[in-house]
Amino acid sequence: MRVLHAVYGDARAAAELATRLTDRQRSGLDPLPTQPALLAPRLLRALRAELRALPDGTRLLLLLAAADQYPLATHAFLRAVAAARLDTRPLEAAEAAGIAHAGAGGVVFRDAWTRIAAYESGAPSDRREAHRLLARVLNGDGEKPRRSWHRAAGALGPSGRLVAELSAAAAQARATGRLTLARALTEQAAALSPDPARQGRLLTRAATDAWQSGDADRARGLLRAGAADDTLTGLFALRAENATEAFDALLTAAQPARADGPAHTSGSLDAPHLLARATEAVIYTGDLRRCRDAVRAAERLGIEPPGALGGLAAAVDGRYEDARDLLEAAAGRCGPGGDPTVLLHAGIAALMLGDHARAATATVRAATSAQARGATATVAQALEFRAYADFWTGRPDAGAAAATDALRQAYASGQDNGACHLQAALAMFAAVTGAADLCRERAAAVRSYALARGLGLPAALAQWALAFLDLAEGRFAGAAARLRALAGFGPGHGHRAIRHLATPHYVEAAVRTGDPRVARAAHADYHRWATAVRSPDELALSARCRALLAPGAEAVDLYHEALDLHARGTRDFERARTELLFGAALRRLRRRTEARDRLHSALEAFEQFGAPHCALQARAELRALGAPAAPAPTDGGPGGRLTAQQLVIARMAADGATNREIATRLALSPRTIDHHLRGVFERLGIRSRIELVRLLAGGDS
Repeated sequence: MRVLHAVYGDARAAAELATRLTDRQRSGLDPLPTQPALLAPRLLRALRAELRALPDGTRLLLLLAAADQYPLATHAFLRAVAAARLDTRPLEAAEAAGIAHAGAGGVVFRDAWTRIAAYESGAPSDRREAHRLLARVLNGDGEKPRRSWHRAAGALGPSGRLVAELSAAAAQARATGRLTLARALTEQAAALSPDPARQGRLLTRAATDAWQSGDADRARGLLRAGAADDTLTGLFALRAENATEAFDALLTAAQPARADGPAHTSGSLDAPHLLARATEAVIYTGDLRRCRDAVRAAERLGIEPPGALGGLAAAVDGRYEDARDLLEAAAGRCGPGGDPTVLLHAGIAALMLGDHARAATATVRAATSAQARGATATVAQALEFRAYADFWTGRPDAGAAAATDALRQAYASGQDNGACHLQAALAMFAAVTGAADLCRERAAAVRSYALARGLGLPAALAQWALAFLDLAEGRFAGAAARLRALAGFGPGHGHRAIRHLATPHYVEAAVRTGDPRVARAAHADYHRWATAVRSPDELALSARCRALLAPGAEAVDLYHEALDLHARGTRDFERARTELLFGAALRRLRRRTEARDRLHSALEAFEQFGAPHCALQARAELRALGAPAAPAPTDGGPGGRLTAQQLVIARMAADGATNREIATRLALSPRTIDHHLRGVFERLGIRSRIELVRLLAGGDS
């Protein structure tokens, strides 16, 4: 994706560049080149040779047209032709050669690389003259920044006056969200600066604009050419390199930010924003203990810690009520048109509070605000956290579509760590929809990448996705083992918040595998948090956990409590799982009518959500109840000689499940399963599982 972005989507150039990349560039550790001559030199040479065959007048017109379009579009070609009284008939030769043709707005080149070749082929003096001509005709309202750029491109050497003019124009472009233009102006100012120190600051400022506009490779290349900058070093580490190094760099950058104000080093992020980015480093790596370091840094600087940071720090210390208040304050800053970083952190805070509706609102507004400001890099990041809201509220298909789009944006803008997080979210969506192979494929890719980059959040999310897949497919021991492992993963390998969110699933798996003691311990802290934040969804899941841990009839009231709380929340998918578990419990208590209603409700919800493996569990429970979800067989085959429960057990046995596995899936004892299988063999007149497989295969065909 980055290669195609770098070569303007040209397959020929992409193929050539792919052979020239170093191992570090392929792995994303080093930026891709940004100079055309380094991207695809063979292609550029071939195009230059083609252009040299054209008449001189044709090449000069193509040079003027290319200067008007590359590397900055200014749309002044026709005015320049008219002002200089140029004859446009030589363009006919370019059209005859299939290189370019005249259009309503100027010259239309065959492709981007032909346009680049037309510009690069011009003599330096001819290029400068073309830029001066374009600068003379750019006199309209709002055209001053582009006029300044062409004036600078036509300059013979360093000029402090032009540097000031370009810097002012860049500030104007930046204020109106035109970050690509601001980067081009600032980069040009750096090239003309006679002061090496100022040149370094300008290159760093240009790198910041490039990064925020989504051009990560240019940003990293500019930073290497300019002065060192902890802010950008931290951002690059956070979003594209080893995230464990991001926190220290961002915290270091925040220290002088208080004294220097917004004009420090990169000139883009003040201390609160830098601490907010440090908070993101904590979240991505899973090293939540470092929240205390960031809070102490805020206190030294005399500023209020960002709400999500303070809330995380309080939660790590076990001060759940304080955490709730701080997170609530942060989540409340989700008004439209706000700062994208503030809105993003409002969404993160809302997710931690279990307020998924507000999380969705905040993250969408963060993406919209970032887009309006030209901050493309923040758009994909906001959509990473939007994916959680889609998952919890039972919209896996919509969430997967949005996450896939964000994944493309993340890769194109060089944010490989963000892409890893999105891959983990897509693994979870695949788990919810029963796409087992896709879930495992994505989770494996996430684990490999995340462990190398210190990304605890996606690593833990991928592990949870695999555990959920196990849980939904009845492999309770596997689910319990995976979720238990989350507790042992340290920073960079796991995540305390994901472990906490996965607690209801862990309790279910632990109970199904006969380990209620561990399940009770895991639930205790979850219940304390749910009680503190007062989220209906969290409280509903806590009640479900207590129901799973309660003996016999005592569970019924707790399941009713859970469903009442679910009705006030937004996690419809988990409500369906609660109904499934409740229906199974009612079946074991022989409360058949209520069990059937609950199981049919769960089945309908799972089918609506597109979760076939969960729907299969509901159907199995209904058959075990003697109330099949589909019409019973009427063809006189082997299924017609068995009860509904015997047929369910027979099919599981034919699929290769052991008696213990069948017992676990149906919440029965292995002895009961053995009894039913003996009845199956007797009714069907067979003696082995091999005969059972053949008989059912023939009867179901």
